[in-house]
Amino acid sequence: MWEYTDKVLDHFRNPRNVGTIEHPDGVGEVGSLACGDALKLTFKLGPDGRIVDAKFQTFGCASAIASSSALTEMVKGMTLEQAAKVTNQDIAEYLGGLPEQKMHCSVMGREALEAAIDNHRTGGTSKRILAGKLLCTCFGVTEEEVRRVVAENHLSTVEEVTNYTKAGGGCGKCKDDIARVIREIRQTEAAAAPDIRPAVRLTMLQKIKMIQETIDKDIRPRLKKDGGDIELLDVDGNTVYVALRGMCANCQMSRVTLRDVVEQPLREFVSPDLVVREGQP
Repeated sequence: MWEYTDKVLDHFRNPRNVGTIEHPDGVGEVGSLACGDALKLTFKLGPDGRIVDAKFQTFGCASAIASSSALTEMVKGMTLEQAAKVTNQDIAEYLGGLPEQKMHCSVMGREALEAAIDNHRTGGTSKRILAGKLLCTCFGVTEEEVRRVVAENHLSTVEEVTNYTKAGGGCGKCKDDIARVIREIRQTEAAAAPDIRPAVRLTMLQKIKMIQETIDKDIRPRLKKDGGDIELLDVDGNTVYVALRGMCANCQMSRVTLRDVVEQPLREFVSPDLVVREGQP
């Protein structure tokens, strides 16, 4: 059973603003029954251009209902410019948090709001139109959507992307493409970030200490989210030998995990010359 906050349970058991608004100023529809989630959001503007009412209809789980209910409460009193800046993280934080596996519900709410605002501004379709290359055919998720969610939420694993978008949660054929998108975004971010590492030569003792600290503070918490763990076995020059533990030990995605979740942070925070290998030297 999912661990829901009291606020999530309250909005699920007592959802606010259920229904549709007659003669709405904006309508947004996202998802599909085939994917297991669908949401329709409508809003009404007051004379001052602020949202005076917002309602929703959804087919989905407790998190979908709670996220939609919370979103309609959040946007009341906002201008469209303010509402357009509401993120899926804002929705999750308003609810006191959502299980990682249910974050796609907050993303769906954000997308429905965007579709409704666009419908009001352009008079175009109220349904979200998929743009760009379709990455996940099982759930109709485009590469553009994956890129946006990865960048906005600082995601670093395929599993996190699945939690936020459902992409990769079906046949799994798109997982390599998801990993590629994550890698490209992280590389772009790393290239754009200023190099603040001191221009000093690390002793082997200093290097090992920094590697262990990075593992403990950045890498291990990510792996533990999925029931995994990691152990530092040895460091030989710029080669770091590790062992994946728990659920990560026999995972088919271990190669991607070593590259994107282990090696990339070590290169970023310790030295760009580090190479990670699994097993004993």
